[in-house]
Amino acid sequence: MSDFPFAIVGFDLDGTLVDSSLDLGVAVNHALSLAGRPPVPAEDVRHLIGGGARKMLERALDRTGGPIAAEDFDPLFASLLTFYADHIADFTRPYDGCLSSLDALSARGVKLAVCTNKVEVLARKLLDELGMTDRFACILGGDSMGPGRGKPQPDMIEEAIRQCGGGRFAMIGDSSFDTGAARAAGVPSVVLSFGFNDMAPADMGGNALIDHFDELVTVLERL
Repeated sequence: MSDFPFAIVGFDLDGTLVDSSLDLGVAVNHALSLAGRPPVPAEDVRHLIGGGARKMLERALDRTGGPIAAEDFDPLFASLLTFYADHIADFTRPYDGCLSSLDALSARGVKLAVCTNKVEVLARKLLDELGMTDRFACILGGDSMGPGRGKPQPDMIEEAIRQCGGGRFAMIGDSSFDTGAARAAGVPSVVLSFGFNDMAPADMGGNALIDHFDELVTVLERL
C-alpha cells in the first residue's frame, strides 16, 4: 500500500521486539557470581537493561557493591557475553502481537530494520535462533557504527535509512536511548509501555505511546 506514511520502520530489540529479561538476568547473575557478588533478583533485572550489555553489567555491579577495576571488568564482561551467547534464546520470545505487526507492516510495503545497542553478532544470533532474521532488511548493533556511535546517537538510524534505500523512517522502542536517537536523527518515534523502560514512558519524548503491538500499525498511520 503506497499510501502508508513510512517507507521504513526501525525497531529496538531487547524490550521492544522480544522479552529477553530472563536470559539477560541469568547471564548477568553468572557474571556477578564470578565476581563474588550476590545475584540481582529476577524482578529487578529489567531496571538494569538499556544501552547495551556493558552498561547492564556496570549497573549490576553498582547495585551489588560498586564498580570494579577496569582490568577486572573487561574479562568479566567477556565471560558474561560468552555465557549469554550460549544461552541467548533459552527463554527469550517475541512480545505478544509482535510478529503479526511485522507481517502487517511488510504487507504494506514497509521495509523493517533493527537498531539495537546489543552488539551486532549477538543481535543476529538471537534473531536467527528465533527465526526472525529474514523479516528485516537491515540489522545494526551497538558496535556496527564504531565506538560511541550507538543510540542515542543518530548514526544507526541514518545508516538504516541508507541501507533500506531511503524514505520516511519511524523508530519503535522502549527506552530513552531509542527516543533520543530518533530526535537526533530527526525522525518520529513510538514508545512501548511494556518494555524495559528506563523512565516513565510518557516522559521519554516519543511521538506516540502504545500498550500493545496490536496498536502499532494504526498509530503509525496517524503519525
